[in-house]
Amino acid sequence: MKKQHLDITEPAAKLVQELKTKHGELIFHQSGGCCDGSSPMIFPKEDMFLNETDILLGTVEGVNFYMNQDQYEYWKHTHLTVDITKGRGSSFSLEIPTGFRFIIRSRLLTEEEI
Repeated sequence: MKKQHLDITEPAAKLVQELKTKHGELIFHQSGGCCDGSSPMIFPKEDMFLNETDILLGTVEGVNFYMNQDQYEYWKHTHLTVDITKGRGSSFSLEIPTGFRFIIRSRLLTEEEI
């Protein structure tokens, strides 16, 4: 089985759990669009419509994380970590009212990971 190259920090995991308690099943998506579109966003599972251009990268805190295929081409050689930072994004992501926003921290994969 291929190793998942996706993790989540403890503060981000705590926020995901709070959002799951409030909103039920969730889904992460990173589209690669302009502005906040290149940030990971979290939505109620039933509000996100996926298609053949969305790639499942893995699961964090029981939430599937998808990335648009075009965006994935830029990130496929990296290990991604979902984190949070103070501030408000300009998207419809569920964390916006909390005063935090999700961000991605990345590093290149090692030769062993590739």
